[in-house]
Amino acid sequence: MAYVDWEIRGPKFSGCSCDYGCPCEFNGRPTEGYCRGLEAHRIDTGHFGDVRLDGLVFAAWYRWPGPLHEGGGLVQGIVDSRADAAQIDALFAILSGKEQQPDTVFNIYGSTIETELEPLFAEIDFACDIPARTAKLRIGGTVALDISPIRNPVTGLPHRARIVLPEGFEFTEAEMGSADFRVDADGAGFAHRNCYGALFWGAYGPHGIIREAT
Repeated sequence: MAYVDWEIRGPKFSGCSCDYGCPCEFNGRPTEGYCRGLEAHRIDTGHFGDVRLDGLVFAAWYRWPGPLHEGGGLVQGIVDSRADAAQIDALFAILSGKEQQPDTVFNIYGSTIETELEPLFAEIDFACDIPARTAKLRIGGTVALDISPIRNPVTGLPHRARIVLPEGFEFTEAEMGSADFRVDADGAGFAHRNCYGALFWGAYGPHGIIREAT
């Protein structure tokens, strides 16, 4: 199958309801039996065909009743309000997984979603410092995610850890952090503290991760 020429590159972070490290990354079952979370990605450089996507941010909140691979997921995408009509169409084409080969990130996640709520178009407050393991996401008064360094329980000092997945479909290497997040939106209301957070450079194209960029 021929795909549109596209790529997006930039910092990405996420938080979910699992304990630090997230069993899902090791093909285990989620800590609480279910999965709830948030993610956000800023496109520092990107295009979809001739449509430039530089500087735009997109985010999503999601929940699954069990492990992701069992499906039944609910998701709501959130798109940068600065995006014009052509950019919105381009982002939806990318995020749908239809312009990416099977067994890659957007295609895989899309296959687990049962219910997709109408997307939001909003101003997205995004900040991310991958080496420092800090990040912030704010969308109106309904969505918030903060990531900070994991703290040593004895000394209180920052504890640094990474997950390395040489054949991962979402990232090859990610810094671990401690995530606090909440969602108060139509169709969902949840909050979690001191749980799994990941920060990494996200670089994707039609064939999945652009590994030399990560």
